[in-house]
Amino acid sequence: MKETLIKVLRREKEPHEEIKSKSIGLIIDGPNILRKEFGIKLEDIVEALERLGRIRVAKVVLNQYAPQGLIEAIVNQGLEPVIVAGDTDVRIAIEAMELIYNSDVEVIALATRDADFLPIIQEAKRKGKETMVIGTEPGFSVALQNAADYVIKMAGKTEK
Repeated sequence: MKETLIKVLRREKEPHEEIKSKSIGLIIDGPNILRKEFGIKLEDIVEALERLGRIRVAKVVLNQYAPQGLIEAIVNQGLEPVIVAGDTDVRIAIEAMELIYNSDVEVIALATRDADFLPIIQEAKRKGKETMVIGTEPGFSVALQNAADYVIKMAGKTEK
């Protein structure tokens, strides 16, 4: 966490005061976020969210080519790895919909840069959930950032 800059943005209010006691459901788009060139670590994402609320569900969706070391790191962080043969986007959408309809989860957090998940954010808001996106540049979707209630911009080893 010492090397990573985290910015939390909220439209009107201070986010840490507003959602501190809320339960968070987290889904991480592994192939999109957990890339060596970004230098973002799982523990940085978890620590950022724990400052804002209680993580109740945390899953990392990976494709079948994920290295065993990454899967072990996910388990060691207390997160659930979800391994998918092929494209991960459909599984992320399914997992997100499960969280949207989970009454124990108040905030849906998606760690991705991909604008394909904009409908997930919109549906979560329609169902009364607060939404959060976690991402990094380059390629962090502006539409995704503008649609979410909260945005966490993480700077890895290339951004400071």
